[in-house]
Amino acid sequence: MRFVSIIAFLSVAFLTFSAEAQYSSTKNAQYLATIKAVANYKINDEEEFRNVEKLRQDARFNEKLQSMLNKLQNSKTKNSDNKRILKILEDAGKEIYDILK
Repeated sequence: MRFVSIIAFLSVAFLTFSAEAQYSSTKNAQYLATIKAVANYKINDEEEFRNVEKLRQDARFNEKLQSMLNKLQNSKTKNSDNKRILKILEDAGKEIYDILK
């Protein structure tokens, strides 16, 4: 009987942890989506649009940007730089999300 109680407790604990991890992943996805939407919106801002268009035409900038993006990974085994960048984006997205909600 004690064994069954322990198994039941561990099952509930695992399900709770799993639900919390899933909720956290969903929130992080919301924050990333928020930062992407806001960045796209602000790029089209009257004051920024001309500057962004100039950058899009700047071959040197585009090469440098592509070089930086090539260092990123979207695999499950991300390196420490990728994890730091993702954390920065999630934190910024959360801050923007909280301001706008």
